[in-house]
Amino acid sequence: MNYSEYGKTGANVSSVGFGGMQFNTKLANEKNAELLRYAFDKGINYFDTAPGYCEDKSEDIFGIALKQMAADREKFYVSTKGMPVDFDTANKAIGAVDKSLKRLNIDCIDFYHVWCIRDMKHYELAMKKGGQYDGLLKCKEQGKIKHIVTSTHLRGEDICRIVEDNKVEAILMGVNVLNFLYRWQGVEATYNAGMGVVAMNPLSGGLIPRHEDKFAFLAAAGETPTEAALRFCISAPQINITLVGFTTTEHIDMACKVAENARPFTADDIERIRKNVSKNMDAVCTGCGYCMVEMCTKNIPVAGYMQVYNEKFLDEKSADQMADVMNHHFNWGILVDRKGAAADCIECEKCEKACTQHLNIISRLKELADWEKLLEEKNRQKEQA
Repeated sequence: MNYSEYGKTGANVSSVGFGGMQFNTKLANEKNAELLRYAFDKGINYFDTAPGYCEDKSEDIFGIALKQMAADREKFYVSTKGMPVDFDTANKAIGAVDKSLKRLNIDCIDFYHVWCIRDMKHYELAMKKGGQYDGLLKCKEQGKIKHIVTSTHLRGEDICRIVEDNKVEAILMGVNVLNFLYRWQGVEATYNAGMGVVAMNPLSGGLIPRHEDKFAFLAAAGETPTEAALRFCISAPQINITLVGFTTTEHIDMACKVAENARPFTADDIERIRKNVSKNMDAVCTGCGYCMVEMCTKNIPVAGYMQVYNEKFLDEKSADQMADVMNHHFNWGILVDRKGAAADCIECEKCEKACTQHLNIISRLKELADWEKLLEEKNRQKEQA
């Protein structure tokens, strides 16, 4: 296992982090807890969880394992989270920390995340006077947490604003070999500021392992596309920790194997991927970002929408399922900070002319607009129920 200094926190963290969001909830908590101890024995020393993960069982699973690992407490780091929309006052934030400490069976949380900053308004809510951040500062004074960090789904330019504010010590962000063009500005800004960087979602929500045949172009000789995707984040010098959601010991073994043999992607590797895109992925957008060179006059995040559209091809989803996919990306994914909607398209064709794969973007945006309408109807029905 490789280790690096986590920003300016003084922590020496493993390049692979244990993400507590993929436990098999059909198994007993005690059985899932064995995975943490196995990972620790393999050299992983960063363990990340949150309230609500895995049917709200994750923190309890961690608590079982961490109690058993208490003798080695100084050798590993524990991370959990709280959303500013849920804990919008200092007192609520303190209460959330106390609850997590009890569930985790520890006296101090090493890294506590201002969780799920999907919009700068969420960040401003956390930082308001008497808000979550003030509560976390109080917890830090009391020794309940050591470091205040954040988790975000923002694009690079907004991540830069958080870096400039200098209130947190590290940033957890969704970045992988398929979407890094949207996020790399934020990665580099965080790294260059001397802050810690954690990558979540390195396998694009499981998309890559589910469709290794379609993503074969990612891999170098002797590795699978899944291993290549993990290697992209694990080997990047700008990324301290790559969080991987583990369900089995085999998953842990694979991630550790990648870490031990990680060779960074070179500029030639990236160019190889781009050149082989059309040949290997046909109608699937690769997120090269060329359609965004001239920003849409209607502020439609075209590249983001095309990445969402990929799921129709790769997973053969129905319109109803795609409405749910849209909902996910509106709230958590790459369309969180959209300023224009698919329905706003005026068919100017600038994006289609810029597309290196010659995708029929305009017709796809029309379909995406239909899924948005379907989602609106589903939400209305929920409100009326």
